[in-house]
Amino acid sequence: MPSVELAKNGDSNGTQYQYPLERGAQRNETATRLRKMLVEAHIDPAKIVQHPIAWDGLTARLVQEAGFDMVFLGGYAVSASHGLADAGYLGFTDMVHRTLEVCRVVDVPVMVDGDTGYGNEVNVRRTVQGYAKAGAAGIMIEDQVSPKRCRHTKDKGVVSFDDAVSRIRAAVTARNEGVDIFILARTDAHIISYEEATRRAKAFFAEGADAMGPHIPSFINIIEGGKTPALSYTELAAMGYCSVAYPLTLLAAGIKAMRAALQGLLDKSKPPNTIMSFEDVCSTVGFQEYWDLADRFTQT
Repeated sequence: MPSVELAKNGDSNGTQYQYPLERGAQRNETATRLRKMLVEAHIDPAKIVQHPIAWDGLTARLVQEAGFDMVFLGGYAVSASHGLADAGYLGFTDMVHRTLEVCRVVDVPVMVDGDTGYGNEVNVRRTVQGYAKAGAAGIMIEDQVSPKRCRHTKDKGVVSFDDAVSRIRAAVTARNEGVDIFILARTDAHIISYEEATRRAKAFFAEGADAMGPHIPSFINIIEGGKTPALSYTELAAMGYCSVAYPLTLLAAGIKAMRAALQGLLDKSKPPNTIMSFEDVCSTVGFQEYWDLADRFTQT
């Protein structure tokens, strides 16, 4: 049952946003929260969900601290944090470790980039269930060939229509038989034609994916300087998108700020006066929470 149908009679506790799972499968409260949030944004453009991409526990903390309603753990940013290009270097284990790291430190739902599922349909199944058990509320699976490429760079390729559909079928089956998780299906088939991309989107949604496009709950990435036009979130909402991600914003800002700080050390032999105070850094990374817990357990 597609999630857009689940939204029609949604109630305050979110039970109408839960997928019908197989006997023995586990409910995931954060997946229900994410599904409710995004389906309602699909129905009401004023509720479009914006979120910059995070790559570790610290950046996820900052996203939540800023007031965003979800965290997206993106493959490009996670690869960059390893000093690598987003070109298929990282695998299932790398991303599961980061998912555990992020889900431990934030309370908002976490969507995680699952790339191509890291193999055939059996690997896709393992990826989906592994992410869900690590605490992810959602997973994105795409139809690129392996090793995948960032869609804003060159040399992209997609698998056949049948292989793409079976990949999403495996993801949906894993959700329904394991731990509930929001399935975001992504296609790069526009490199063939818009018609092929539309054909795949409809097929993915028919298989049970939660989000795709067009006329289906849809995500879009806005990379500053990338190939997608940098439209405002209000313009994107009017076009029918329920969520807009900003994969480069935090990463680009961080690289620029760190380069400036490093250059300041070289030029002046002291940190620039634009960095945060030590007290603010301690607060941001969670020392106050640690001290509060320590006091709680040592009080007599």
